[in-house]
Amino acid sequence: MTDAPPLTGHALIASYVKTLDGSPGVYRMLDGENRVLYVGKARNLKARVSNYARPSGHTARIARMIFETRSMMFLTTRTETEALLLEQNLIKQLKPVYNVLLRDDKSFPNILIAKNHAFPQIRKHRGKRSEKGSYFGPFASTSAVNRTLNQLQKVFLLRSCADSMFQNRSRPCLLYQIKRCAGPCVGLITPEAYAGLVSDAEAFLSGKTTRIQADLAQQMQQASDALEFERAAALRDRIKALTAVQQSQGINPRGVDEADVIALHLEKGQACVQVFFIRAHQSWGNRDFYPRTGSGAEEGEILEAFLAQFYDGKPPPRQILLSHPVENEDLIHELLSARAGRNVDLRVPQRGEKAELVENALRNARESLGRKMSEGAAQTRLLAGLAEAFGLDDAPKRIEIYDNSHIMGQHAVGAMVVAGPEGWMKNQYRKFTIKGDGITPGDDFGMMREMLTRRFERLLKDDPARASEAWPDLLLIDGGAGQVSAVAATLAEMGLDDLPVVGVAKGVDRDHGKEEFHRPGEVPFALRHNDPVLYFIQRLRDEAHRFAIGTHRAARAKASTQTPLDEVPGIGAARKRALLAHFGSAKAVTRAGLPDLMAVPGISETMARTIHGFFNENS
Repeated sequence: MTDAPPLTGHALIASYVKTLDGSPGVYRMLDGENRVLYVGKARNLKARVSNYARPSGHTARIARMIFETRSMMFLTTRTETEALLLEQNLIKQLKPVYNVLLRDDKSFPNILIAKNHAFPQIRKHRGKRSEKGSYFGPFASTSAVNRTLNQLQKVFLLRSCADSMFQNRSRPCLLYQIKRCAGPCVGLITPEAYAGLVSDAEAFLSGKTTRIQADLAQQMQQASDALEFERAAALRDRIKALTAVQQSQGINPRGVDEADVIALHLEKGQACVQVFFIRAHQSWGNRDFYPRTGSGAEEGEILEAFLAQFYDGKPPPRQILLSHPVENEDLIHELLSARAGRNVDLRVPQRGEKAELVENALRNARESLGRKMSEGAAQTRLLAGLAEAFGLDDAPKRIEIYDNSHIMGQHAVGAMVVAGPEGWMKNQYRKFTIKGDGITPGDDFGMMREMLTRRFERLLKDDPARASEAWPDLLLIDGGAGQVSAVAATLAEMGLDDLPVVGVAKGVDRDHGKEEFHRPGEVPFALRHNDPVLYFIQRLRDEAHRFAIGTHRAARAKASTQTPLDEVPGIGAARKRALLAHFGSAKAVTRAGLPDLMAVPGISETMARTIHGFFNENS
């Protein structure tokens, strides 16, 4: 008697079908190493999983997925909407290879007119809309917000300074002098007049531009008739600035008040989704995304996954114009409407202005994907050349480049940047504050050892089987033979001596183009001066250098603003501001008596005794 072979593929899935009912829920397909291949949702789990049990009739992508499946997991939910939410959460967490995954889902900037002050502040805002005020957005990029804010300051003269600066002004700042602020901090405008400017700014950002221009033109004419030519010239400049804002908005559709235009172009298994943001009849920029297509998903499935993931944490607009119909449109409509707290209209326009907007977005998606594929092909050639130059078995899919930065050992930091077939993987960059236990200040070898030890001890803890994509195929170190020896010894102690390590040294003259490459136990070598692979390695090294220096400067700047108050237990930002505002300096706080400390707003008797005791050992 011999044991029957374990079930796989269709037969395995058919065995699970017998245990399922018609409940909605989420299913997971796993391979032989328990890695999740696919996460799916279902209105009826039994019916949905039964489709996979059929031996034929599947696309090549689904057939490959079924063939690799060795086990399944199931979770039931009360509704299909709950199943969709759970599915998207699991996709973000597990990143299955056969799912569509939006890889860039960070928040978008908005313009906020904060209403927590008598004179509201206008500023850029990113993240949750928890602060009291009026929000306008989203904008496609920070630069788009900055351009608009720059022009709005010229037109509406709203303050952009922080409340703490506003409260401590005794004379107007430079922004007032260059006519970008009305000077409310020193009483140069009444609260009523400032409220009028705020109302005009909100009206403009809501699309009511014609009325505002007409009002400004009327005021300019009245000032001119009254021979107040300086005031008339200032109003003329504000009108010019307002016109510049309108021109910078690009396409301004007349028939679309608020919408996101989303177009998808799919080619050779790669996808580009172009999103245009239209608010208040104005285009507030566009952004392109390159979702992972789950090894060959079709347009409807890609758009469904994109919408569910893109609007996770972002408020959907009233209307979404699409280039293709989405799968399960009723479910996506229900989900987005619930997130928005109102109806969200999904449509695929066929004619008119809305269809032209979609066609424009689709053309941008097609061109963006073409550029991306061209760059990807060049990147693939460079990675293949890198593998040949360093004797690697295959072209690396993940390269980690390490560097450190310090000044005479002070504020020492380490930096790791990551590159792969699609270019820089900036969400994988890491910073290391060098703790320096047992390291002599300025010991570059010791700093590199500490950085590599912390990096790979954490990686071994998270993935001891080394099965995830987080493991590098190549380590590039900014340094020569000494740095490489230190890294090789560190990796060997952790049992990772099979990781390829290459040191990039600048050569005898420390010039670009004369780099020498060091590998453990091998003779250094160089590439020919005009080799594209050499230029590629220089870019990798320079990016690590840039990131390390930026991290070091940030650490140094942070240290320069620290005071003795930062070391007192219980002193946070608010109490620190109150103490500095009351006494004028941190040094005065350290010399203050207990009654003086208790007189500071927000400082209780207990906290005053804590502060006094911290700076007075004999108290």
